[in-house]
Amino acid sequence: MLSKDYIIGLTDGEGSFSIYPRPSKVSSWHNRVECHYYLKLRKDELPLLKKVEEFFKCGRISLQRDKRINHSDCYRFEISDLKNIQKIVVPLFKRNTPYSVNRKRDFELFCRIIDMVDKKKHQTPIGWKKIIKLKSRMHK
Repeated sequence: MLSKDYIIGLTDGEGSFSIYPRPSKVSSWHNRVECHYYLKLRKDELPLLKKVEEFFKCGRISLQRDKRINHSDCYRFEISDLKNIQKIVVPLFKRNTPYSVNRKRDFELFCRIIDMVDKKKHQTPIGWKKIIKLKSRMHK
């Protein structure tokens, strides 16, 4: 079994806290915000990702094909269920903050957006704009 410190370090190097706003054409009440925790590793690291999946006891692993020159196919471990993110991912990383300045900032913004989504703020015009603004500060 992998340790939490190993997961934190792996996330610092190969992980991502990501937000995908999905605006509705109907009304702001139908706006969606997808929240994802990812780890992406080379194809030959699949056994490690299976251990990560065992550690979290949720999530899924998928193949990510890459046709770019000098790139190879990868596997991605992903947790995208909001309840699992709130109950498992967020508490782990709040107790064990990532070391990387960028990853730490992304996690803090990720948590703020998740809190807004949990409170249904993404379904109001003001909340939606704030989420878009917070998301624009991620992955810099």
